[in-house]
Order: sequence, then C-alpha cells, then structure tokens
Amino acid sequence: MLEKLIAILEEYVDLKDMKITEDTDLKNELDINSIELAEIICAVEDEFDIEIPNKDVYDMNTLGDVIRFLESHQ
Repeated sequence: MLEKLIAILEEYVDLKDMKITEDTDLKNELDINSIELAEIICAVEDEFDIEIPNKDVYDMNTLGDVIRFLESHQ
C-alpha cells in the first residue's frame, strides 16, 4: 500500500532524493499545500475506491495515518 501511495504522491510532489516511509509527514516534510492535498486525496479515493470524509483528512498527518485509515475502511 505504501508503494501505491508513493506513486500517487510522485504525481504531485517532487520526491527525488527523499526517503519516504510511513512516518513521512505530509505537510511538513513534503510541503504539500491544501490544493495539492485535495488533489492527492481525490487520487487516493479513486485508486482505493473509497470516500475519505473531510473530517478524517485533517487527522492524516503522515503516510502511516493514511494507510491505517485505508486498512480500517476496506
């Protein structure tokens, strides 16, 4: 699942020379702005055929948070 999320992120963020793990902070380490975050969430929803409520997006700070959400809602 991490690999799929990294592939999605690569479409929106330059990840060159970055070590991406479940602990990677989406906003602080990847410097994702709100527009990029909305686009990434839409791409994740499409990829995993899931709807992520806005209230849950605000709790997703790391890739691990995203993975745990996806695992608990599939």
